[in-house]
Amino acid sequence: MAVTIVDRLAGGVSRFFRTHPTADVPTGTMVQLGDRGATYVTDSARIASGGIDAAEAAKPPIILLHAVVTTGLLSWYSVIDDLRADFRVITMDQRWHGRGIRSPRFTLDDCADDVVALADALGIDRFLAAGFSMGGGTAQLTWRRHHDRVSGLVLASTGPYFGSSTTGRPRIDAITRFAAQRFATPVPGLGPHALDERGLSDGAWALRQVRSTRLSHMGEIGYALGQFDSRPWLGEIDVPTAVCVTTRDRVIPIARQQLLVDGIPGARRFDVAAGHACCVLQSEIFTPVFVEACGWVCTQTPESTSRSSARP
Repeated sequence: MAVTIVDRLAGGVSRFFRTHPTADVPTGTMVQLGDRGATYVTDSARIASGGIDAAEAAKPPIILLHAVVTTGLLSWYSVIDDLRADFRVITMDQRWHGRGIRSPRFTLDDCADDVVALADALGIDRFLAAGFSMGGGTAQLTWRRHHDRVSGLVLASTGPYFGSSTTGRPRIDAITRFAAQRFATPVPGLGPHALDERGLSDGAWALRQVRSTRLSHMGEIGYALGQFDSRPWLGEIDVPTAVCVTTRDRVIPIARQQLLVDGIPGARRFDVAAGHACCVLQSEIFTPVFVEACGWVCTQTPESTSRSSARP
């Protein structure tokens, strides 16, 4: 195991910003999504030999979609064990993040289509889509573009839009450009196996996940996020939806998160008394509320347990 200077620094910083322990982070595999490309996936039903555990596969499937500049594991590793009691838990790296699909462009529409392509590859018919921040936008679009495949939504620390010219978007772009210019080149690149190494400090492991997304791409990713706006069709969402509102969030204002609760028919609000990075830095607060929200959605979709079998 090669521990770099950056890893050591991250380990020191993690003493002040305590992340969720990484001892039980699952190992995933690359999955080919038809002709779209391959991405890194963890699946609680997959056993070490590469086969599928039938009992795990029979549980309602939930596909977890991560935040910007993170990976499927970084956003969700803290909740996987708790969710496994009742769900087949699946994470994926969205394109341009981690080991996600590399493509000429980045759009949330493509990310949404990737989710269904993954479900096809895993033989899953209908599934719950859960998203944190950017992943919440992807989850909404997955329903919008493939409503026959999504049985429910869990939207955490997210909203129906992410930015515009009247909500500080120019400043976001300026910060993104500054970070890309100052930090993209000096930070050493990651080798193909760097994300799989275990035994690192919790902070070093988390930083490697962040470093796997190129800061030089942030301008294009930020532009794609700025194009997203689900407000015109929120009222059409017809599947059970839970909204986990992070009440101490300084990134996604509470009022913007509340738009999801007010705009989606029958949506139920679950309050998380934490900030925007709670899935990693305040998992003891986030996890129980998120798991409760997922359980509530599942009880509203009884067909999810019978329709999680393989597609033809």
